[in-house]
Amino acid sequence: MLLRHARSLLFLPASNERAIGKARGLPCDMVILDLEDAVPEDRKEEARAALGPALLEGFGDRLVAVRVNAVDSPHHGADISALSGLTPDFIVLPKVEAAAHAAQVHRATGRSVIAMIESPRGIVEAQAIAAEPGVAGLFMGNNDLRHDLRIPLDADRSGLMLAMQSTILAARLSGKAVFDGVYNRLEDPDGFAAECRDGRALGFDGKTLIHPNQIEPANTIFGPSEQELANARALIAGFSGGAERHEGAMIEDMHIAQARSLLERAGQA
Repeated sequence: MLLRHARSLLFLPASNERAIGKARGLPCDMVILDLEDAVPEDRKEEARAALGPALLEGFGDRLVAVRVNAVDSPHHGADISALSGLTPDFIVLPKVEAAAHAAQVHRATGRSVIAMIESPRGIVEAQAIAAEPGVAGLFMGNNDLRHDLRIPLDADRSGLMLAMQSTILAARLSGKAVFDGVYNRLEDPDGFAAECRDGRALGFDGKTLIHPNQIEPANTIFGPSEQELANARALIAGFSGGAERHEGAMIEDMHIAQARSLLERAGQA
C-alpha cells in the first residue's frame, strides 16, 4: 500500500505484546509501534527489545512504522541503535522543528521518515520539513500544539485551523502524504466520526488513531464511498476532452484527474 492511500494509522505501545498480537487481525492500514508517549519511562528498554520480534513476525499487508523519541530526548540515541538491522516501512519522528532533524534520522536508519508537526516552530518550518527528501509524510500533533498555543482542551478545532491548513499545504507542495492527529475521547464515537469528516474535508489523507474501535469509522470516512466511486467512473466514461458539461456541472481535465485518483485509492484504477 502507498502511504498516501492509508486511512487508519494505529499507535500501539511497543511494550504491549498483547496489543501487538491483536493488531495483526485488525483492519488498520498502518501499525505504529510506539517507543515515545505510549511507553512509560521504566519500560522504554523493554519496548526497544520488543521491536525485533514484532517486526520479524510482521503485520501482513499493513504498513508498519516505529515512532522513536524526539531528537532532543535522552532516549533517542538508544531508540536509533535498537533499529539497527530492522526494516520498518517508516520511522515516525515526533516534535520535528527543522528539516535537519528528519534528515538525521533518515541517514541513521535508512528508512523514510514521517515527521510529526506539533509545535509553533514546526508549523513555521513545515514547508522545509516536507521538502526534505528523506521525509515521506507529515502527521499533525494536535495535542502538543493545543498546549503550546494555549487552546483549552475542551475547545473545538477552530483555533488549530491555520496550523492544519499550513501543514496540508506544506505536504502538498512537496507531493507528500499528510494525516490528521489523534482523537482523545474514546467513548465519543459521534465526535470521532465528525472529526474524521472534518479532516477529510480539509484534505488529510487519513487519521492517526489510539484505539482499535476507531479503525472502522476512519476507514469508512477516509475511503471513497460506493457512490463516489460510481460517480468517478461515470465522469471518466463520459469525458471527451476539454471543458464540457456533465450532469449539470462543468468539468475539465482536473476533474478527471481527481476521479482517477479516487479510483486508484480504492484499488480500481
